This record gives sequence, C-alpha cells and structure tokens, in this order.
Amino acid sequence: MTAKPFVIPPPLGAMLGRLPGYPGSLLFVTALNVALAKQLAPDVTQMLTGKKLRLRVTDAKWAFDFEWKNARFVACQNAGGADLTISASAHDFLLLARRQEDPDTLFFNRRLAMEGDTELGLLVKNTIDAIELPVFSLTQLHPRHVLTQAREHFKSLLGGLRPR
Repeated sequence: MTAKPFVIPPPLGAMLGRLPGYPGSLLFVTALNVALAKQLAPDVTQMLTGKKLRLRVTDAKWAFDFEWKNARFVACQNAGGADLTISASAHDFLLLARRQEDPDTLFFNRRLAMEGDTELGLLVKNTIDAIELPVFSLTQLHPRHVLTQAREHFKSLLGGLRPR
C-alpha cells in the first residue's frame, strides 16, 4: 500500500500563488545552475538557447520562468506563453529530484505534464535522464549551503558589470 502523496493545501497554495514569480525564479535558476548547468552537452545548450521555459508547481500555484543564456540558466519575466511548460505538484517534483520516481511513470499517470514544443520537451527529459545527478537531499537546502551557492552565482553575475 503506497502512502497518499503530500499536496500543498489549497488555501496555502492560493497564498503562495500571490507571491511575485521573479524572485522565486532567481532562486530556482541558482539551484539549477549548481546542479545541472555544467553537465549539459554543447548540442543541448545550443537547442536551449533562446527558448523560454516554465516550471509550474501546480499545488503551490508557482511558476518559474527561465531561459538558457550566456552558458547558464537565467530567470526571466515571461508575461506570455513559454516554449515549454513542465507542470507537476511539489511532491512529484521532489520525487523526480530525488530520483524516487520516473518521469515517464508520472507522465502516464497524468501527474506530470509538458506543454508546448514537444521536441524541446523530449530534449529536456532525455537530457535529465542521461545525466548522473546526485540524489537530492534536504540537507542541500541548509541555509549555509544555499547562501554559499547564491553568493557564488551572484558574484559571477556581477563580474560582468564591473566598470572599466
């Protein structure tokens, strides 16, 4: 017997959905760059260049908009539609990050959805499947670890803004 998956309660999801998306996108791309950016093959990054991506956490009513630019993922404010939107509950994204669930299983059980450019969706899915990611652990969310990674990310961003 499997346990019922955790779902963010609707009142909390409604409250979270009122938060502005861009700050969350900044945090999300920082984590994505730490975990994934350096492992992407050049042909993958070429296909990602110029594409708007959206990760939608359905029960939290959150959406993170981002794109691949200058050899890393960057947050963007995308008022329109994205080239690819990937949607699932917070619980299902956590299962995917920890490699406890297969994306195909979630997709066929209608718990994971991809909308938009199907070729781009297959590229993203196959790339993530092919990369040997470390299993996600909640210890990675320890404030000291997160702040260290964020500081490094922002230092790299600010490095290009130095006056001449």
